[in-house]
This record gives sequence, structure tokens and C-alpha cells, in this order.
Amino acid sequence: MTFSSAVRSAPPVLRALFGSKDAGVAIVLLVTVMVMIVPLPALALDVLIALNLAVSIGIILISVYVQQPMEFSVFPAILLLVTLFRLSVNIALARSILLSADAGRVVATVGSLVLGGSYVVGIVIFLTLLVIQFVVITNGAGRVAEVAARFTLDAMPGKQMTIDADMGAGVITEPEARRRRRALQREADFYGAMDGASKFVRGDAIAAILIVAINIIGGFLMGVFQGGLSLMESLRSYTLVTVGAGLIIQIPALLISTAAALLVSRANSDDGFSSDLGSQLGNTQALAIASCVVLGLAFMPGFPTMAFLAVGGSLGGLTFFVWRQQNAAPELPALAAPDTAAAVDDVSQLLSVDALELEIGYGLIPLVGEERAENLLKRITGVRRQLATELGFILPKVRVRDNLQLSPYVYRIKLRGEEVARGEVRLERFLAIGVLEEGALVQGEATTEPTFGLPALWITEDERGRAELAGLTVVDPISVVATHFTEVARTNASALLDRQQAQELIARVKESSPAIVDGLIPEMLSLGAVQNVMRIMLSERLPIRDLPNILEVLANHAPTTRDADVLAEAVRQSMANTITN
Repeated sequence: MTFSSAVRSAPPVLRALFGSKDAGVAIVLLVTVMVMIVPLPALALDVLIALNLAVSIGIILISVYVQQPMEFSVFPAILLLVTLFRLSVNIALARSILLSADAGRVVATVGSLVLGGSYVVGIVIFLTLLVIQFVVITNGAGRVAEVAARFTLDAMPGKQMTIDADMGAGVITEPEARRRRRALQREADFYGAMDGASKFVRGDAIAAILIVAINIIGGFLMGVFQGGLSLMESLRSYTLVTVGAGLIIQIPALLISTAAALLVSRANSDDGFSSDLGSQLGNTQALAIASCVVLGLAFMPGFPTMAFLAVGGSLGGLTFFVWRQQNAAPELPALAAPDTAAAVDDVSQLLSVDALELEIGYGLIPLVGEERAENLLKRITGVRRQLATELGFILPKVRVRDNLQLSPYVYRIKLRGEEVARGEVRLERFLAIGVLEEGALVQGEATTEPTFGLPALWITEDERGRAELAGLTVVDPISVVATHFTEVARTNASALLDRQQAQELIARVKESSPAIVDGLIPEMLSLGAVQNVMRIMLSERLPIRDLPNILEVLANHAPTTRDADVLAEAVRQSMANTITN
């Protein structure tokens, strides 16, 4: 009989327990409770201690290798489960120590080999570990978790506004916006849970001290009054076993605390912790100075020369290795043979004029690179989609090109070859838009937002959190250019609607409602007259999405007038609900 068939034939209670995906967690909780209640043999205690150590090592390794804290979002729940499991093992060890002065081979090995059979050494090492965990790691991790939770919650409104703005601009779809909102909510829940879970780690350290003290006192009293041991024999035997058990339990607790500190103190990165550590500590100047200092200490009187020479030489070798890696000549790609057919200039291309063009300085070329997840070309595609949804007008294809005559970080927008707007951005900065309140500590370069002329600051990544807390709207350079381009395109939509585009829009209506078009064009109005009405509507930022209704209104009023302004007024009146909404 297979496990699945056995589960199906089991009683309903067992099916509910073992047949769900949460059966593993339920079993762990049941085992934890049983460990607290049922006396266990020494072998079972050894297995539990080994399992506790293995889980702790696995958790700290996962914390090191994750690229972003949210990749280990179940850590707060795991932290609570592991803490509960460790306390249950502590209770089982305490019961075994008090009943038989035996806690298994693992504890005995720690007491004899690690502690050298001296309970004084054991107490010192145990208290040292507790100080490191309780005073240093747990306090620091708790404070970092508290600050991270507060900053995450404070930044949520700004991040939600950014998601809504991207969806409104057509940069992301509605499902993608929902996914980002869920991710943002999970991030806030994660840091809030970490803030609370860190208190359990602190309480676990306090409980470890109390349990060891209780075991020592209780074991000493039992050895004297029930075991017939002398005072020193009872103190030596029970204290050594108790401290050994406390030490083997406290080492996994220290690993879990360190994992929590690593997770909450890490910033989001595209690489793992080890990669970031190697790349950011690979400063050859600092390594060289450290190597020289250590080598100098090797010749100080009384210092162990060989030890310092070995460390200083290793640092020197590491410095040379890092320097060679950083200064290695990049491998140049092979040059392809020129295509003579493609090299011929097509002079006729110089005669064409683009309806809408975006020129950028050479310093802004990285904004259009395909290696970016969200580059400027994708944002412009989103702008075309947004205007099509908003105005019912399909923006002509936009040509994006670099212009060496512009300043490196300047861009300009051209309409049929003529400049209509320009702006300047800082490539590695963020634009914080809004009026800075008095006393707000946000450092940046004062500027003016190019689209609406609002006061703004160019700030670094380090200042972003403070700017958002000060109530400023923070956007990246691509969003600055895309927003400016969107506003220019919306303002000049009437000039961009040429006769060819008007014909294409009307042809789409003719496919579904041929009677409307055939009765209006060209019998009542020419294509140019309809185009003029559509331009008037776009100049007032009124949508022409409901083109069948617009053509219907024109057909009703065309017999009495052909004046574009009068016809536009009739269309405007028919769109009263749209305008008021």
C-alpha cells in the first residue's frame, strides 16, 4: 500500500493532517510538543541536537546566498519554529540531566573535548557566547529590523504612487501593476514580521541563561540530597553536563541570530552576499596599506615575526591579485568585415522629416541600452499605448537618436524637425520633486523639473529614503524624460494628426460601421473637414476614441453647416458626460 492510498483510507482527522501541504509543519509542531512532554533516550537527544545544528547551518547559508531579502520571506516564521524547537530540546536536555546526569554522547563530547573537562572553562565560554549573541548580534539585528520596518512602511505610499504612475503611463500592464503591489505588500509584511521575530531571538537568549542556571542549581541539589554526592562532586558532574548542553544549544542559536542580522541588514542586489563583499572590499589601496602595516608589526619587539609575516605576505599577494584583475586588458571582439552594400549612403533618407523625434546627448545613450530592464525605448512604447487609450489617437513612430552637438546629458524633443522642448538629466541621480520643508535634511543639486516647472533636487541613491520621508516624489532619469515626452506629445497631438492618420482611423470605423462613413464622406464633408474637427478636439485634450459617435454627430449637423468650429461644438456637446467625468 502506498502512502497516498494509506492517507485516503485513513480516518478524516488523519486525512486532514497528512493529506495537506501543511502536513510537514503540523508534524514538526507535534514532534516539538512531544519532545517537551515525553522523556527521551540519549540517542534521541543526539539526533535532536544534530538536527538543530543542521537546520541552523542551512538557514545561515541561505541568508548568505539569497540576492534579495524577499527571496527568504518565510524567515520570520522559520525563526519562530526553530526557536520553539530549540527550547523544546533545551527542556528535554534539562529533564535528562536532572534525572540521570546524562544528556547523550554529543553533550559528553563537548564537555570532555571542547571544554577540556573543566566546568569553569565551560561557564566562561558559555557566557561569552551569550554576551556576543545577546548584547551584540541580537540588539543590533533588532534595531536594524525596527528601522527597516519603519522606513519600508513610510516609503509605501511613494512606491504605490510610482506603480500607479507607471501603469497610467502605459509602461506596465495592469497584471504587472498588481504583481508589484503584492510584492510591495509582502515586503512591508516581511520587515514588520522581522521586527517582531527579533524579539523572540532576544527572549531565547534570556531563556538560555535561566535554563542553565536552573539546571546547575537543580542538579547540584539532586546530587547532594538524592545522589549522596559531595558538594564538589555534585557541582562538577552536573555543572559540566549542563554547561556542555547549554553550549551545544547556544551555538545554533548564535547562527540563527547571525542569519537574522545578515538578512535585515542587506540591501537588494543582483548578486549574492559573497560577490558583493568581494567586489566592494577589493580596494587595492586599502589592502596595500593594511599589508604594509601588518608587515611592519612583524618587526616590533616581542611580536611573533613569522605569524605577522605570513598574514602581511598573504595580504600583499591578495592586493597584487586584485590589482591584476582590475587592470587586465579587456578582450576586444573580432571586427567583422564591412558590408560594402550597407555602407553606401542613401542620400534620400536625409530628405525625410520625422513627425516626432527625441534627440539625446551621448551621455544619455545608456538610457536606451537593451541591457536595461526598463529602457527609454520601452517607456516610449508605453507612452504610445497610453495616448492611444487616453485620446484614441495613435502616436506616429518616434525616432530616438543621439546628437553629438548636444551637451552630454541634454535631450530635446522635435516636432516635424523643429525643437519644441528640451531638458537635462543626471544619469546616476534621482529627481526629487516638490518643495522641501524647512529643517528637512536632504542634500542635492537644486533644479527645476522640466515638464511642469516644479522645484526639484537631483539626489543620490543614499538620499532617496530621506527625500521620500520628507514628502518629495522621487523618480529616475528615464521617468523624467518619459514624462516630459508624454506631456509634449499630448499637447501637440492635434499637430501630429495628419490626413493619412485620419484616413486610417476612419477606415477602422468603416470596417464595423460602413453606413456612417459612406453617408458622411465625401457626400457631406471632405476628409480634410473631418480631420480639422478631430484636430480641434485633440487641441482641447478631448478624446476621439468614440469616433463612430463623432462621425454620427457630424453627419447630423453637416447639412446645416460645414464650419469646423461649429461642428466641433456640436461634437463637444455630445460628449458632455465624458467631459464632466
